[in-house]
Amino acid sequence: MYHFTAFLIKYAEIGVKGRNRYLFEDALVHQIKFALKSCDGRFYIHKTQGRIYVDAQSDFDYEEVVGRLQQVFGISGICPVAYEEDEGFEKLCEKVIGYLAEVYPDRHMTFKVVARRARKDYPLDSNQINADLGEAILNAYPEMKVDVHHPDVFLNIEVREKIYIYSQVIPGPGGMPVGTGGKGMLLLSGGIDSPVAGYMIAKRGVKIDAVYFHAPPYTSERAKQKVVDLARILSRYCGPVYLHVINFTDIQLYIYEKCPHEELTIIMRRYMMRIAEHIAKETECLGLITGESLGQVASQTMASLVSTNEVCTLPVYRPLIGFDKQEIVEVSQKIGAFETSILPYEDCCTIFVAKHPVTKPNAKIIRRHEQNLEEKIDELVRTALETKELIVVE
Repeated sequence: MYHFTAFLIKYAEIGVKGRNRYLFEDALVHQIKFALKSCDGRFYIHKTQGRIYVDAQSDFDYEEVVGRLQQVFGISGICPVAYEEDEGFEKLCEKVIGYLAEVYPDRHMTFKVVARRARKDYPLDSNQINADLGEAILNAYPEMKVDVHHPDVFLNIEVREKIYIYSQVIPGPGGMPVGTGGKGMLLLSGGIDSPVAGYMIAKRGVKIDAVYFHAPPYTSERAKQKVVDLARILSRYCGPVYLHVINFTDIQLYIYEKCPHEELTIIMRRYMMRIAEHIAKETECLGLITGESLGQVASQTMASLVSTNEVCTLPVYRPLIGFDKQEIVEVSQKIGAFETSILPYEDCCTIFVAKHPVTKPNAKIIRRHEQNLEEKIDELVRTALETKELIVVE
């Protein structure tokens, strides 16, 4: 493999942000630094003339670094770059010919040279570099052909303090840099859906905090560890996750005792939303995020979602609302969460479930039945909030 010494980071949406673009670029640089913190090697991440570069300052594992960069939202493309000293144009031709030999063993392809002369004292202008370098490549490799409209390879040459050579573009995840879209509170369970919802909303630049409802002894420590593991997978994409663990057992048992069983799921869900919103407001989150998909289960019908929304004043974001299960599974597999999500450790949502849950809850009836809880539900909620555990997951 060719010994690349740097990466040019391409972005898409950030480029149309006008005067505020530097804020998005700075956020992207910050996320790149966080992503590469766990990689072997030292890196210098910097902006120059509207571009972001990752310069390796020591040996590094190429595949590891590319893999981590592919998890940084805001990156549309990763271009491995070779830096060469400016030793004259003839020497540049030799280096480019050697670059092509190593990077493209089979050179039966079309190409176009795209030169950019950032250093205006260079003796050749961009058009001359394009023409003369193209001629040198054709002389060295007659099997290659020039195609200025739809080439197989764009060979980029940038003349700066050094000469930058690159031609490959490795796809990035796209989206917006995390932190540029505010902060949201994710209701994270041990299932497939909620981690995918967190991933989808983080891709739009939202910083993720999370709340998990634990119900010991009905749910085990393995179930809790499963959620921590899912939060760690999310952190690869969205940075450190502050996971708030709520002991929900007493609240669930009290609802189970006082309310009709067909309404258990919807009433428990309403109290989860109340608690999640309380934590969200304390931590300056701008909304709640759930993994609900319309019609997937009884608590996710339109009537049920109206009922859960009713107890919230913050907006509730549901990135998966129009996804079917297979689409959600495919994203879960892509981000590496699926195998963890299907581990057989039940969470509180699956332990306390009615045999025949109501699918079209009447808000007035739900509110009336919640009055059965007024004797001590506020005290139970207060205790749950006071005893919550905070886990910082990186």
